[in-house]
Amino acid sequence: MGHGHAHDHGALDRVPVARRPRTILLTVLAVLAVATVAGLVVLWPSGASATRSGSASYAVKGTTFPTGEIVRIGEECPDAAGANTSAGDAASGVGGTASGARSAASACRLAEVRLESGPRKGKTVTVALRGPFASAGLRAGDTLELMDIPLDPSFSAPAGANGGADPGISVFGVVRTVPLMLWAALFLIVVVAVGLHRGLLAIVGLVFAGGMIVLFVLPALLGGGPATAIALVGASAILYVVLYLAHGVSVRTSAALAGTLGGVLITAVIALSAVSTTRLSGIDESAGFLSGMTSNLDFQGLLTCAIVIAGLGVLNDVTITQSSAVWELRAAAPAMSRRQLFRRAMRIGRDHIASTIYTIVFAYVGASLSVVLLLYVYDQPVISVLGYEEIATEIIRTLVSGIGLVLAVPLTTAIAVILLPAASSGPTTPEPLAERDAETIAWLKTMNGTA
Repeated sequence: MGHGHAHDHGALDRVPVARRPRTILLTVLAVLAVATVAGLVVLWPSGASATRSGSASYAVKGTTFPTGEIVRIGEECPDAAGANTSAGDAASGVGGTASGARSAASACRLAEVRLESGPRKGKTVTVALRGPFASAGLRAGDTLELMDIPLDPSFSAPAGANGGADPGISVFGVVRTVPLMLWAALFLIVVVAVGLHRGLLAIVGLVFAGGMIVLFVLPALLGGGPATAIALVGASAILYVVLYLAHGVSVRTSAALAGTLGGVLITAVIALSAVSTTRLSGIDESAGFLSGMTSNLDFQGLLTCAIVIAGLGVLNDVTITQSSAVWELRAAAPAMSRRQLFRRAMRIGRDHIASTIYTIVFAYVGASLSVVLLLYVYDQPVISVLGYEEIATEIIRTLVSGIGLVLAVPLTTAIAVILLPAASSGPTTPEPLAERDAETIAWLKTMNGTA
């Protein structure tokens, strides 16, 4: 999210706060924090429950996964032309127009690879780069992770089998460690250089969130735990740390935290209902592989959990902005009533809702562009195509996240407004308004004059 927050946090946090609402809010947050810790204790996966029961069921006994460097990219696989023609004929049968054209999914090229590990280290083998591997722009010097299946010594592969590659060996993945680390380093440098200590704290919070997902959410899901409860507990733990770490410990942040937790709960409830009423299975291509590796997963629950986790960042952005807007308005206009304060803060919130809804939709469209293209080219009625599992899943993700986001705005605004004291007859903020940011004050005065 790229929404800026031009606030003097220290000045905002010195705005007077109503004592009783503050006590109630902090008590509620303390109770929820205890409940979150209890949930982590109860749901934390044990070594036995988190075991990936079928983690090796996809590989023959004795299979190894050596790495190898590409020495040379060769010609097309001998069977590539026939496969491409078949793919083109199949495409034309469902309304396609590329009969006989090369399909990216059926592309295949041979590559000579020098093994860098495993029993055959140092030997050069020929492997078939199929589908995405043939279209990824691989070149000499790139490193592959291979799957080497042991074959009986008497085995003799038919001529042309495996696309002309050596039998028993295939590409399992691409080793991208170095470029990924370089991009991560660039991201870290840019965030810290621009965001300074706030950027650094955001990175620390991101690391904590990633650790919580890897150490708690994923093992707990694999252990067959209740997916919705895992999502709520994991999200709550992440939000408590991330919000206070990035925005400081204050009543203003606490108001945003309460609004965000409420938004997460709303999103979870709506997600459960949406997944159930639309009869989504939660099983996509990746889930299909998972189903063969573990028998404990509830895929509908997994989809609900994914929707909740995906909405955390957007909710955090909207709620902290709303809380800060309320504080900013009160600092600039101490005589404004709570009703007026809510109305003006909601004007800001509505603008934020509009821009954030676009963000959610475009983010999902970009993440599932191949699915959108399928919707565009498929020769079927649009209503029919919208019902397909992959497309309906993305629609539900977008709609549920959007509803949770929109409802979190008035909730957070109301919490923040209640926390501030009633209107005063004169300025009550300890900081003279003349010392505040001139552009912010001018903007706020314009809003007050046009209400």
